[in-house]
Amino acid sequence: MTTTSSASSNSFPRRRFLQGAGAGLAVGALAGYGGSFALSGRSSHADLVIYNGNVLTLSGEFRPFEALAVKDGVVHTVGESADVRRLIGGNNDVMNLRGRTVVPGINDSHFHPMGYGTNQPPLTLALGREHVSSIAEIRDLVAEAVENAEPGEWIRGFGWDQGYLDEVRYPTKEDIDEVSPQNPVILREWSGHSVWVNSVALEMAGIDEDSEAPPGGEIFRHGDGEPTGVLTEGDSYPVNELVPDFTEDQQRQALELAADAMHAEGITSTTDAGTNIATVQMYNDLLSSGRMRQRMTVMLGGPGGDAELEEALRAGREIETDPPWLNVSQFKMSADGVPTQAMTAWMSEEYEAGGHGSLVVPGDSEEVQLETLYQRISLAHELGYQVGIHSCGDRAIDAVVEAYDRVIGEQGDKGLRHYVIHGDFISSQSLSKLSSHGLGVNFNPSIKRSLSHQLVDVLGRDRTNYQWPYRSALAAGVVVASASDAPVVPPHFREGITAMLTRRSLATGEVFGEEETIELEDALLTYTKAGAWQDAAEDWKGTLGEGMAADLVVLDGDLLNTSPEDIVDIPVGFTVVGGEVVYDVASATIPLATASAAAVRDSGLNTYMKVGCCGADTGRHEGARI
Repeated sequence: MTTTSSASSNSFPRRRFLQGAGAGLAVGALAGYGGSFALSGRSSHADLVIYNGNVLTLSGEFRPFEALAVKDGVVHTVGESADVRRLIGGNNDVMNLRGRTVVPGINDSHFHPMGYGTNQPPLTLALGREHVSSIAEIRDLVAEAVENAEPGEWIRGFGWDQGYLDEVRYPTKEDIDEVSPQNPVILREWSGHSVWVNSVALEMAGIDEDSEAPPGGEIFRHGDGEPTGVLTEGDSYPVNELVPDFTEDQQRQALELAADAMHAEGITSTTDAGTNIATVQMYNDLLSSGRMRQRMTVMLGGPGGDAELEEALRAGREIETDPPWLNVSQFKMSADGVPTQAMTAWMSEEYEAGGHGSLVVPGDSEEVQLETLYQRISLAHELGYQVGIHSCGDRAIDAVVEAYDRVIGEQGDKGLRHYVIHGDFISSQSLSKLSSHGLGVNFNPSIKRSLSHQLVDVLGRDRTNYQWPYRSALAAGVVVASASDAPVVPPHFREGITAMLTRRSLATGEVFGEEETIELEDALLTYTKAGAWQDAAEDWKGTLGEGMAADLVVLDGDLLNTSPEDIVDIPVGFTVVGGEVVYDVASATIPLATASAAAVRDSGLNTYMKVGCCGADTGRHEGARI
């Protein structure tokens, strides 16, 4: 597949590539910009000099510097343009930003690269809100896929969200049965916690009116008890076991596609939020071969009993990696579901329609489930793994934090920075306890922006307003990291910043929880320094002070003078990892499957840096909202 950087299959360093066959495109795009970007060999002074911009280092006082120089993969100097330009020699890369903004590389600290890549075309039908607007459109896509498939071949899709469909209802098997009489169909909902299947798939899995849902799940039914085709907590059903695995080549393609998407969105570090040893080996191969240039923290996790878990965790300790690029250091499991219309997050107060949700931990009683939760955290802690637990409902979060407290009391903290994943309705008591132990929480602001308008009928207004309480968590002294949870939503950190600053619904514009808004500096820190803290790496990445890793993003706009509502529209122009440019919108060839990158390209931003971004006569480039 095509890549966008030194991570290409030919593994060309960017400088060599730009001097060779690719130079015409990149230099041509920059020539109209007054020749401000000189492309040549290595300098004795600096490898890369960036000046005449707004460099936000996030390493101290929140103010812009004009310039930054990079040497040997780290930040060499930060200061004013006149001073830093003295480091320009005859053989270095020089970038005149003309008012553009530089921020540290984004650390998307909860991401599913394999899931993101395999849930994109050509491997899977794209059904997200940026692709379809109705059940009828989804039916047409399924029909087209069936026409191109063999009888009996599985049709997969991902991303449907009933809150953004014209019919404003859950879909049913009847919506797609007519167009898929011989092919099993499985369409995963945007959160990954529900699936929509057709009658062929239900019959193959033996799911009928007499079937019982697994603990924590629900089989949606018609009035006569017949399954509708929607199953919550979908991974727990036998239908999931029938879907063939992607081939190894397809999985590698998926990881490369995900890396391309991350580079296009300014993401230089990420946490794979739950994978296996086989995927870790793929990361090792892709990184060592130069086909991927992305800093990866890996959480081991997945289904299986205690014996399988211990075996996997011990195996993770045996893998040799280069930790600044691939660090197998965390353990992930789920405590409950999600607080959507599925109502599977474990809440202390009833949902508006009744019920409290539940734990999804193995066990035939709540007492056994809570003990299993504790035992697995204890095992991971004993083996030196940092633990992150998916927990959305306040009751589930309290249970996770209590387990952390118990384990630390018994074994000591060992310097392990355990954290709560999602933490939608985290209580003040749990915030206080996390703070006392120096632990963290990982929030998802873009999901808040996408989902809030749908939740009032599910949770009531007060709980919907409170969901993801950024200001309360920071005030409690908890380290708060932000992440996309892609492929749940696109990995678009500017959308997350707009969400944190405004808490305004994408769909309706209504504000949900204005009292939990935060300021721009704090929002940026959740995507940079806090992510590095979660990786126990804040001493060498996450900010742009001298000596820190030269992981940075050039935004095509003046971030400090853009209204909160419009920050979402500022495009990414360049992404730099370890001093190497891995994404340049002027010469990028991102696969069409990557919706966010495609939106940037289709908006005409391949003219990046031909004109100034922020002058009164040119205005700021307008990016596509995704």
